[in-house]
Amino acid sequence: QLLEFLRERKSGLWLDATGASTECSLIGNVMERGFGHTPYGDHFSYVCGLEVVLPNGEVVDTGFSRFPGAATAAVHRWGFGPSIDGLFSQSSLGIVTRMTVWLMPAPEYFQAFFFRCDREDGLAPLIDALRPLRLSGVLRSASHIGNDYKVLSGIRQYPWEETGGRTPLMPEQMARFRRELNFGCWNGSGGLYGTRAQVAEARRLVKRALAGKVSRLEFLDDWKLRWAGRVAGPFRFFTGWDLSKTLELLYPVYDLMKGIPTNAPIKSSYWRKKTPPPEDGDPDRDGCGLLWCSPTAPAEGGHATRLMDLVNRTTLSHGFEPIVSITMLTERSICCVVSLSYDRDVPGEDERAMACYKQLVHSLGEHGYPPYRLGVQGMSEMDSHTGYGNFVGMLKRTLDPAGILAPGRYQPAANRPTLVLEKPREKATAMTAATGELNNRSTKPLVQA
Repeated sequence: QLLEFLRERKSGLWLDATGASTECSLIGNVMERGFGHTPYGDHFSYVCGLEVVLPNGEVVDTGFSRFPGAATAAVHRWGFGPSIDGLFSQSSLGIVTRMTVWLMPAPEYFQAFFFRCDREDGLAPLIDALRPLRLSGVLRSASHIGNDYKVLSGIRQYPWEETGGRTPLMPEQMARFRRELNFGCWNGSGGLYGTRAQVAEARRLVKRALAGKVSRLEFLDDWKLRWAGRVAGPFRFFTGWDLSKTLELLYPVYDLMKGIPTNAPIKSSYWRKKTPPPEDGDPDRDGCGLLWCSPTAPAEGGHATRLMDLVNRTTLSHGFEPIVSITMLTERSICCVVSLSYDRDVPGEDERAMACYKQLVHSLGEHGYPPYRLGVQGMSEMDSHTGYGNFVGMLKRTLDPAGILAPGRYQPAANRPTLVLEKPREKATAMTAATGELNNRSTKPLVQA
């Protein structure tokens, strides 16, 4: 809807899209502290002026938006006094009903780069080469690195015939698919934004930084992608390489770096299914199993290698493939997404996947790599008996003593209030009053350049 809104008005602004579907909630992803692909990829860093309904029905505005007519309500995050915006991200302390989302001015020129590395031990040099570019501002946006399992799951479903129906797909088998489909052990992408001169200089610095560390490095813009699409057929005839398969994977990633959402990643949730993904993909309807584990680490090669060693050992030992993407989200840290993809129609797979997930979270946490977000199945991993856990518990008991709002969501188990269902009419009256107040309030900006 937002993309259509901007296109209809021929806007000079871009949104930042996640790798989820075109139906993804902007506010929902922001409040989970999700991320995307452009320079505005750290979503919670590019919003302000939250309007929040508390469990008692009271409405709270954050930052300068609490002052009627404040000129900076939509352009300055903090206001004065304690900043409370973060209390409502990854929490059950209130429902965010409105916010200002900042949009990125479209650059004069955009160019994406894609690389592959054929060395299994090539991850650490890649991270150490990209970090200085991020710190210096040469790379302004999140850069992504996917392992070979991530790429294969984006190209096709599990190779049931080639493996004789056995799972998991082991690393020695993966080498064959890398050769046949022409991708690397590590495969990355990033975007360059600015004037043509700025992009040219950034391209020169990226080439220098990645020299000797990648097997292939390509820079693509709109013109080059159109040209590649036209020659895909003849290219396959002369080289045997099906370029169209590569382009099928590149187009959605390229679009995401321009703020264009896509449904393409939904197909990867059908990785272990034995029937082709339908055009109207619905993973829930079709019994696709998908659990995410999302560890974080310093943006240093040694940490990235240790993290991946833990992920590989744990997932393969439980019978699942380590489908991993690594995102250099900030100048100093990486966020990973480990996807446990399976077929829920296979008896016992839910339990095996959950056991793998729990061991992943515990093992990674013990080695210093906790997750940046949790799914509903992982809320029990919240720390209870710490100063943080006690503080969050105190806030929850104060703001929601009856425990009516999302009980257990990002709430340490030892500090959860007991759900009380007494006096429903009183509760309804409070929420009805809040709804009436919201309807009578003046409309604020949804988006801000």
